[in-house]
Amino acid sequence: MTTSRTGPQDVLEHVREGYARIASTGSLSSGTGGCGQGGCCGNTALDHDALAKAIGYGQSDLLAVPDEANMGLSCGNPTALASLREGEVVIDLGSGGGFDCFVAGPRVGKTGRVIGVDMTPEMLSKARRNIESYQAQTGLDNVEFRLGEIEHLPLADASADVVISNCVLNLSPDKPQVWREIARVLKPGGRVAVSDLALLRPLPAEITAMVEALIGCVAGAVTLEETRRQAEAAGLIEIVLTPKPGYVDAMTAWEDPLYKRIVAALPAGTKPSDFITSVDIAARKPMRTKCC
Repeated sequence: MTTSRTGPQDVLEHVREGYARIASTGSLSSGTGGCGQGGCCGNTALDHDALAKAIGYGQSDLLAVPDEANMGLSCGNPTALASLREGEVVIDLGSGGGFDCFVAGPRVGKTGRVIGVDMTPEMLSKARRNIESYQAQTGLDNVEFRLGEIEHLPLADASADVVISNCVLNLSPDKPQVWREIARVLKPGGRVAVSDLALLRPLPAEITAMVEALIGCVAGAVTLEETRRQAEAAGLIEIVLTPKPGYVDAMTAWEDPLYKRIVAALPAGTKPSDFITSVDIAARKPMRTKCC
């Protein structure tokens, strides 16, 4: 299926519908073509635990994660990037089935809190069902999930120590607003730890028009430079972007159906990693300064 995106609300609805299908069936294709499951929505030769380990999660990270929470939708490990500490409040943008929330929970412990935000009711239901298993495995009651869009977070100002996200920000049709919301909910001195996909150079128009590529965290991506500008404009500082092109090369090697379609649409002699990279994004909200 290839469909043009006509406006911000259309983008949100395409993404919501696609991730509702993934939550319900484990696959975007639902038997009708398009990309399958795993790897930021694409299908891979690895099972979900093996994919998680390949992109930086340790076995200890996976011990507290309910089986249904790891849906293979990651492109990095933001919980490791965040260096989470006991007692911190963590917000996960686009939390899906709760995978990173359940990884973060034991790190912040019983005095900490992890809040996942997702706009897809089906994902939210799956995540909330997973809480019981998480509690049984860890003895912790420190994870919750809220329905909401990452452009309009259901959270108070200055309520979070850390904001994390995993392969989600580029799905937003209004990324500058997402960065403003991140800055709003962070406490002074709070940290950002995001794993996402970004562009090294613009994609061909045929790829940006693919709904499958959008839901697969590709067509909505912006350049590394634009990512930095958006974070800076939101008032964040100490912004560090660390490209990790090996993820995209691996997806191509695993013959992911989405990436195979992208390869077919690229100019001759080029490959996806010439255009797309996984990237770790670290930043901080400045401390309040005294006026006058």
